[in-house]
Amino acid sequence: MGGSNKTVAHPMKTPCASSSMSRRQFVSQLAAGAATLAVASRARGQRGPAPKKLGVALVGLGGYATGQLGPALKITENCRLVGVVTGSREKGRRWAQEFGFPGKNIFSYDTLAQIADAPDIDIVYVVTPNALHAQEVIAAAKAGKHVISEKPFTTNVADAEAAIAACRAAKVKLSIGYRLHFDPYHEELRRLAREKDFGAFTKVTGGFSFMMPTKVWRADKKLAGGGPVMDLGIYFIQGACMAAGGVAPIAVTAKTGPVTRPDIFTDVEETMHFTMEFAGGLVAEGATSYEGNLNQIRAEAPKGWIEINPAFNYNGLRGATSRGPLRFEPSVNQQARQLDDFAECVRDGRESRVPGEMGLRDMKIIEAIYAAAKSGQRTTVRA
Repeated sequence: MGGSNKTVAHPMKTPCASSSMSRRQFVSQLAAGAATLAVASRARGQRGPAPKKLGVALVGLGGYATGQLGPALKITENCRLVGVVTGSREKGRRWAQEFGFPGKNIFSYDTLAQIADAPDIDIVYVVTPNALHAQEVIAAAKAGKHVISEKPFTTNVADAEAAIAACRAAKVKLSIGYRLHFDPYHEELRRLAREKDFGAFTKVTGGFSFMMPTKVWRADKKLAGGGPVMDLGIYFIQGACMAAGGVAPIAVTAKTGPVTRPDIFTDVEETMHFTMEFAGGLVAEGATSYEGNLNQIRAEAPKGWIEINPAFNYNGLRGATSRGPLRFEPSVNQQARQLDDFAECVRDGRESRVPGEMGLRDMKIIEAIYAAAKSGQRTTVRA
C-alpha cells in the first residue's frame, strides 16, 4: 500500500509533438520485451526444475556395496542412497549416518517386506551372495520396488524365470548389475559389432581369473552356485555375446581344469575352459579361474580387431584396435553410470539395456557350460 502514493507518468500527458514517436517506440519496446520473456519462459520450461533423485536401498553391505556402490551413490546424478537391508543393525546405523538417511530405513533380512512402507525408496539393489538373489528380487518386487540384481542374476535358470515373472506381475522394472555395459571400452566393442567397421567378428578369445588366497563364500556352492564361471567367467560370456551382436551362443563345450588347492575347492571348480559357438559363425574361446591373472578379451574380424586388456576391472581399462590405441578420457565410474541409467529408465518408463532377460540368457549359457563339462559333450544352449 505504501507504494500507491508515488507519482506515475501517464501516457496521455505526453507532449503532442512527440506522442506519435513515443507510442511507436513504446509498442516496439513492449513487443520486444514480450518476445524476450516468452523465449526465457520457454527456456525455463525446457530446462525445468532438476528432476528428483530416486531413492535406492542396498540389500547387503558386503565388499562390493562398501567399496563400489556406496562411493558411486555419492556421485550419482539421478539417484541417492536412502536405505539399507543388513544383518547388522550397527552397520546399518553407520551407513545411515554417513549417507544421511533415517533409522527407519534400516531393515533386516527378516523385515525386507516392510520396505513396501518406505515411499522414499524407489529402487532396491540386491548385493547378497548369488543363491539369495532370486528370493530377494522377488521380495522387493512384491514390495512394489524396482530392482537391480547383482550378477550373476541367480544360480539357475528356474530361479531367474521366477524372479522375472515376479517383477512382471508387480509391474516393476528389473535390471542386472552388468556394469561393463556402461564402460566406454565395452561400448566400443558393442559399436563395432553393430556397425561392422571391420566386418562381422569371427573369433573371440580371453577370459578372467584371479587368485583366491583363502576360502570365502564364493567357493561355497550353496551360496555361490558354482565357482569362477559364476563369478568371473560371466564377464567373458558377456563380452562374447557383445561381439556377437547381443545374441546367445547355440552350443558350448567345456572342460574343468585340475584342482591345485583341494582345501579351498571342495565343491566348486577352480578352473574352467569353454568354447561358445554362435549361429553367425563366431567362435569364442574363454577361460576362467581362481588360480591365475587372466583379464582380457580380443575380438577379431576379417578387416580388423579390438582388444581390451585389462578388460574387466572397475577402472583402469585399456584397449586398442587394429587402427591404434583407444583412449577414453576422463575415466568413468561404471557403477554410477549404471545406477543413473536405471533411475532414468524408471523415471522415463523405458527398459534397461541390461534387463532381467539378459541375466536369464546368461544363466542358460552357464548351465550349458556346467553340463558340457560334466558330460564331456557338446551341449546345446536352451533357447
